Amino acid sequence: MKRMHIHIGVKNLDQSIEFYNALFGEEPAKSKSDYAKWMLDDPRINFAISTRAGTQGVDHLGLQVDEIGELETIRENLKQHNIVAFDEGEAVCCYARSEKTWIKDPSGVAWETYQTMEDAEIFSDAKTTQDDTACCAPETKSACC
Repeated sequence: MKRMHIHIGVKNLDQSIEFYNALFGEEPAKSKSDYAKWMLDDPRINFAISTRAGTQGVDHLGLQVDEIGELETIRENLKQHNIVAFDEGEAVCCYARSEKTWIKDPSGVAWETYQTMEDAEIFSDAKTTQDDTACCAPETKSACC
């Protein structure tokens, strides 16, 4: 089963957590000094915010899958439709270890498709750029999650 993913860059994490707690009616499933994530079932969404995004507002969208086979199906579908994808492979990002693929839609919106295997203690194992947002394909210039 797939879960929609949205990552938003925020200026003030505490104020944003307070806002989204009120909107969703629940606390984040994960909260760090620079990051928070809600794993909602209604609607089924992985909603993340962080102070590490390159911009404020929507940073990227994504599809989180439960099984690696679902990710392989998405990758094959993209390939069959000649959509250029960056297969990042296994990466630590947003306090999780995941298998990832990145694409951009025709308007330039970054999308990640991924399966999370486990939690991690660090935000990212990727080399950082000037704005500390190099979790994904270098050309997307967005934060990961």
